[in-house]
Amino acid sequence: MGERHVLITGGGGGLGLHVTHAFLSSGARLTVPVRDDADRERLREALGEDIGRVKMPQADLTDEASVETLLAGDSPPDALVHLVGGFAMGPLDEATLATYEQQMDLNVRTTFLLLKHGIAAMRTVGHGRIVTVASKAALEPMAGMGLYGAAKAAVLALTQAAACETKGTGITANTVLPSIIDTPANRAAMGDADAHTWVQPERLAATILFLCSDAGGDLRGSAVRTYGSA
Repeated sequence: MGERHVLITGGGGGLGLHVTHAFLSSGARLTVPVRDDADRERLREALGEDIGRVKMPQADLTDEASVETLLAGDSPPDALVHLVGGFAMGPLDEATLATYEQQMDLNVRTTFLLLKHGIAAMRTVGHGRIVTVASKAALEPMAGMGLYGAAKAAVLALTQAAACETKGTGITANTVLPSIIDTPANRAAMGDADAHTWVQPERLAATILFLCSDAGGDLRGSAVRTYGSA
């Protein structure tokens, strides 16, 4: 990966820290946007000595001006990894409009804004890698996951459209679709569930790293089903 510049949203989360460490180990320099000073301090503590290669600007990824500022400047990202999203569960007839709007904002609105301004920045240099995170639920909707599945299906559609629109350039766009990721938050939320078949975050991070590599350049518009060993 050398001295490539990689923008990682959600880089301090359960999956995000694995992705952040994977790119740092590859030699990249990172931009990891944070929501506030508390977020920045948590990331600083988690990364330790590696923090010197990480910029942590404050940004609201649901706000277009904030995203545009994040991607402006003389150093467009060589890769953009969009991990930010949100999960909600419950039957449709009990769902609220507020929950619907939250799912669309966190999953779809942020993806649209990052794609819009990320592609524009990458076009100025003629190359780039984009990876978004959808979900198994985008392809296999389940009871109680209608809003989440719909939002993640939109993430997949936007990314595949981006791949078509950047065909013939040095820019690629691909999506990973995990099932349950083995993170502390998911273990806490799912109690006694058997986690050994879940997606291991370090392996998912390795897949994302590959999609952003030179070797992954022949993949565009791919929906990579990362379902674990279930």
